[in-house]
Amino acid sequence: MAFVEPQYTKGQVNRAGQILVDPEAYSLQERLWADVVLANWRACHGYPINTFQALLRLRLKAIDKNAIVAQRMKRAPSIILKLQRFDGMNLARMQDIGGLRAVVSSVARVRKLEAEYRNSQFKHVLVSSKDYIAEPKPDGYRGIHLIYRYLNPRAPAYEGLSLELQVRTRLQHAWATAVETMGTFLGQALKSGQGEQEWRGFFAKASAALAVVEKSPAVPGFEECSPAEVFAQVADAERSLHVLDKLNGFAIAADQITTERGQGAYHLVVLDSEKRTVQIRPYPIARLEQANIDYAEIEKRTKAGDPIEAVLVSAGPVDALRKAYPNYFLDTQAFVAQITKVIADVPPGAQGARSS
Repeated sequence: MAFVEPQYTKGQVNRAGQILVDPEAYSLQERLWADVVLANWRACHGYPINTFQALLRLRLKAIDKNAIVAQRMKRAPSIILKLQRFDGMNLARMQDIGGLRAVVSSVARVRKLEAEYRNSQFKHVLVSSKDYIAEPKPDGYRGIHLIYRYLNPRAPAYEGLSLELQVRTRLQHAWATAVETMGTFLGQALKSGQGEQEWRGFFAKASAALAVVEKSPAVPGFEECSPAEVFAQVADAERSLHVLDKLNGFAIAADQITTERGQGAYHLVVLDSEKRTVQIRPYPIARLEQANIDYAEIEKRTKAGDPIEAVLVSAGPVDALRKAYPNYFLDTQAFVAQITKVIADVPPGAQGARSS
């Protein structure tokens, strides 16, 4: 069977999570066991994700034929960081280990897709939802999150697993990509709200400007600012940090992207941020179990200190990967282009406007 089934009880999964959060308190044998449990628990989300993405693509055909669709398994470092950040978080209860993402052209199309899921009959259970467009996060993150519990009597091994569907606009996706890319090179978990205040402040301002462009609710702290003031704050922060120059310098040249031969429904994308190289390994569905094993092995190297990041994804043909996961190609062109426009729209003499 191509898809991995759960091999451990939820109690064992939670025990593994406890070990991963505080590894120094446990023996080497216990740490190795926890790694194996995590790899299996993550991999078993592949089956429900695969069934979800087929319906997502179908629904998007009538909403935005140029939408980007991607699915991924959450990276082990991100899983562990989330366990550490949130008291009482259990690994078996984590709701976004398996995730799908739809990137569409406008907020109106985000809302249309969201309504399709909320208002139509759907056998899976909507457990919770977050509207980060109506109420953006303080760090500037915007998008829609829908959490589902998988129900399928014909595949009882997977019943009860949670999946997260994210829906974003292209501008929201460009912002999130820039945050992850800059975080990679700064060595700061900006995506998780950590890192230097000046960098977190810049991205909050940038998101506030993009919310203005999309005529969406303001990012917290910018409710009283005019569009001109928001744009001026972005220009000031960019000038101080030289953000656009840095992002332009990160881009990976085409000849540094290596794609192994073969066709695959899944791809293991490995970024070496020090060498500025990307390796893409394709896997057919029949070899998905091996893909998960290889994914776990590469993450062991990351854990040991190698400057590499990996993600196992399905995003259609190889040429669609860069659009779906631009942060793994250090590709922030869309963000740079939009922020360049924002800065160009700052009225003369508006620099130095009051900060939030």
